[in-house]
Amino acid sequence: MRAFRSGPRLRSVVGQMFILQVVITLLLVAAGVGALVLEKRHEKRAAAAERALVVAQTFAHSPGIVRALRSDDPSAELQPSAEAARKATGVDFIVVMDPDGIRYTHPDPDQIGKRFIGTFKPAAQGHVVREQATGTLGASERAVVPVRDGDGRVIGMVASGETLRKINLMVSSEVPLLLGAAGVALALTIGGAALVSRRLLRQTRGLGPSEITRLYELHDAVLHSVREGVLILDEDCRLLLVNEEARRLLDLPEETTGRTLGDLGLDQATVELLSGAEDVTDEVHPAGGRLLAVNLRHTTGRGGPPAVVATLRDTTEIQAVSGRAETAQRRLGLLYAASVRIGTTLEITRTAEELVEVAVPEFADYVSVDLSETVLRGEEQPGADIRIRRIAAGGITADHPLYPSGQALSLRPETAEVMGLRGGRAQLETDLRGTDWWRAGDEEHAGRLLDLGLHSLISTPLQARGVVLGVANFWRSREGAPFDEQDLELAEDLAARTAVTVDNARRYAREHEMAATLQRSLLPREVPEQNAVRAAYRYRPAEAVGGDFFDVIPLSGARVALVVGDVVGHGLHAAATMGRLRTAVHNFAALDLPPDELLGHLDELADRVDRDEAGLDGATGTITGATCLYAIYDPVEGVVTMARAGHLPPALILPDHSVSFAELPAQPPLGVGGMPFETAELRLPEGSALVLYTDGLVEARQRDIDRGLGLLADALRHSALRDEDPDDMCDAVLDELLPPRPGDDVALLVARTRMLSPDQVAVWDVPTTAAAVAPIRAAVSERLDEWRLSEMAFITELILTELITNAIRHATGPVRVRVLRDRTLICEVSDASSTSPHLRNAKDTDEGGRGLFMVAQYAERWGTRYTPEGKVIWAEQRLPAGRRQES
Repeated sequence: MRAFRSGPRLRSVVGQMFILQVVITLLLVAAGVGALVLEKRHEKRAAAAERALVVAQTFAHSPGIVRALRSDDPSAELQPSAEAARKATGVDFIVVMDPDGIRYTHPDPDQIGKRFIGTFKPAAQGHVVREQATGTLGASERAVVPVRDGDGRVIGMVASGETLRKINLMVSSEVPLLLGAAGVALALTIGGAALVSRRLLRQTRGLGPSEITRLYELHDAVLHSVREGVLILDEDCRLLLVNEEARRLLDLPEETTGRTLGDLGLDQATVELLSGAEDVTDEVHPAGGRLLAVNLRHTTGRGGPPAVVATLRDTTEIQAVSGRAETAQRRLGLLYAASVRIGTTLEITRTAEELVEVAVPEFADYVSVDLSETVLRGEEQPGADIRIRRIAAGGITADHPLYPSGQALSLRPETAEVMGLRGGRAQLETDLRGTDWWRAGDEEHAGRLLDLGLHSLISTPLQARGVVLGVANFWRSREGAPFDEQDLELAEDLAARTAVTVDNARRYAREHEMAATLQRSLLPREVPEQNAVRAAYRYRPAEAVGGDFFDVIPLSGARVALVVGDVVGHGLHAAATMGRLRTAVHNFAALDLPPDELLGHLDELADRVDRDEAGLDGATGTITGATCLYAIYDPVEGVVTMARAGHLPPALILPDHSVSFAELPAQPPLGVGGMPFETAELRLPEGSALVLYTDGLVEARQRDIDRGLGLLADALRHSALRDEDPDDMCDAVLDELLPPRPGDDVALLVARTRMLSPDQVAVWDVPTTAAAVAPIRAAVSERLDEWRLSEMAFITELILTELITNAIRHATGPVRVRVLRDRTLICEVSDASSTSPHLRNAKDTDEGGRGLFMVAQYAERWGTRYTPEGKVIWAEQRLPAGRRQES
């Protein structure tokens, strides 16, 4: 009833029908109630008349009535019995009278003795009288019967009856029940009408008669003018409705309504489709030379009678257009796939394989890619080359007879087609049997291709930046249609995308090789000879060559410098910057600078160079941001002195196999800070190991640096437990931490420390007097005899004499002499002065100035290094061949 709470609109058909139904129902209920009341009144009157007759006859034949009528006072005898009978039977009166109509009894005693009002004479003659008359009690239904004696003579009469007032009261008592029943009937009828009206309202959308008429007119107009066939069938597949378009599309006769599908002359496939039990959506069905898009819907369970609604649409022309659109869409999809899937790497071979994977089988059945030899070498291509090599081939079958990858090929340059390819023009062949340029002189191979069913070919050059790099061949076999001009355009697009990627890969490979070559030339080829440490290194470049570097630099006094660093960026510029930085480290190390001063000079150099080259074309790269760790190990003292600029701390492996990371003061990268660098000194037991590395070893996308350092410590610990030498330790660390294709280049340097034994070191304190020189010379000569180096005594005494004399004469005490027997014989003279002597050319008239010249002539190399206490002047001499091997 929700639809009627707001009231149906009276202008609608449903509203008018509802009001009409209510009015008719009210009239029918009123008429029914009236008829029932009249019928009840008639029934009550008939019943009252019948009851009056029965009571009168019964009382007239009651015992003693004849005797009472013949008695002297009939009223006295009959009045009590008459009243008792009246009350017992429920009638309103029982009147006994003589033949003349004089009353003997009456409910009102005052009426006794008076003449009866009504018809009684027929009764006096022996007849029964039944009538409706008005008497002393009012209008009544009455009956008068005669009373006979034994001889049959009428000696009196008995009248009985019920008043109409009583009868009407009896009828009125039943009226509420009738009205209640009528109300229930009225409510049920109106409720049913409301339900029916609600459904009609939903179906008619609340439209009025004129609107419904208009709607049906429009429906009929649309149904017969729309360019889509409509059929409605019942559950027995009989046509209920068909429009003109459906008649045209299916060639139906004029009289179709009520006929089954099988009687309309349709083909069996069409009949089965339209009479199917399943819904159909846009199913393309051939019928009568047309392609029809059929939609089928079953209305069962949707509130109406079971039926099937079918729509037909002629898609013959649309199919032709959509076929071309589908082809265009497929080609666009192929080009999109090529843009996404070709060129995912900067590898030439992989790029060619990606072209094969994209084109097969969506475009061609077989594809081969051939490139010029110069392109494969990463060189610039001066022009088209007929010497090519196959780098990728594939198809719909794995056992194709195409030349395999790696096969060297040679085209016939005299043919017009090959000349066109070399000129950058693609070639289309729709019938391979009719041409031979593609055979390249190999008839046997061409025969195998033809036997496989290859019949059509597109050969398109791989051209980038105006240079032909190679050729891509697309083949179709017997399963596919021959290539056409549109396919040629698509093949050219695919080849163009591939060519650009191949050229990028070639240029990248060339630049990568140049950077790698430059880097290899700038990094150390081998560890220099020295006895301070036993060192091994590994360098693993990433795909993009970076600027990681390392070095082992022998220093004076048998010491060694260990260096590792990382330059910002990748490629040629990073490699060149790394070379410049490594050269600067070597130059500053040659000055015997301590680690903090060396890094300070590098920091100043980085800032100055980057500032000078800022904005200049052709700048090789910035040094600012580079990191460096510089350590000096002294095998005499067993002390390592280190400083770092933004670099990770080195790992320390002690002889007890424990691994830790050195606690070095953290400083910013080169060119960033401006703060002075700080050093840290550690005393290492002999056999300890220093591990220097770049961040590429411990940092990765899938792990943070703390986890990387933990993995490095574990790997070093396991290697130390296995007592591996530095070479094996490098391999173990890289195998444990690096993936197959690292994202950043890695430099790793492992140095196991050694110490000079006490018998390899001799130290003397020298008094600051000239007389102290001779004893020192004698002591040194004696020690050289012990070392079996007596043949070097003269030169050594000469060198020490000059160095000690200079220290006593020009410096301040204390003066100390130290001689080391290592791979060379090292003589050192230290003093407290910071003034360094200089080598000069003495004139013939000069009395001095020749001492250092003599030292430089006899020593292999010499120099000065500064210490916190002053300076050390040192000179090295090469040991004799046999003694050198012993060292």
